[in-house]
Amino acid sequence: MREEPGAVVDAGSGREDWKRSGEELDRKFRIAMVLYAILAAVSWFTLDGKLPIGGRLVELRLIPLVIIGGFALRTVMAMKAEKIRREKK
Repeated sequence: MREEPGAVVDAGSGREDWKRSGEELDRKFRIAMVLYAILAAVSWFTLDGKLPIGGRLVELRLIPLVIIGGFALRTVMAMKAEKIRREKK
C-alpha cells in the first residue's frame, strides 16, 4: 500500500508510537547503565599499575573509570533532556 504524498495520517496511531518509543528509550537507557557498570567493574579488576601524569603517579584503574563515568553522565543528561522534550509534547 502506497501513501499519497499529502495524505493525512491518523493522529491516534502516532501517539501510541510516541509512547512505545519512550518505553523503548527507557529500556535502552537501563541497559546502557548496566553495561557501563559492568565495563567499569571489568576495568577496575583487570587493570593494574601506575602511570606518571602531571608529575605524580596515578593508578591506571582511575583513567578508564573517569572516561566511563563521563560517558555515563552524558547518557544520563541526554535521557533527562529527552524526558523534558517528551513532557512538552
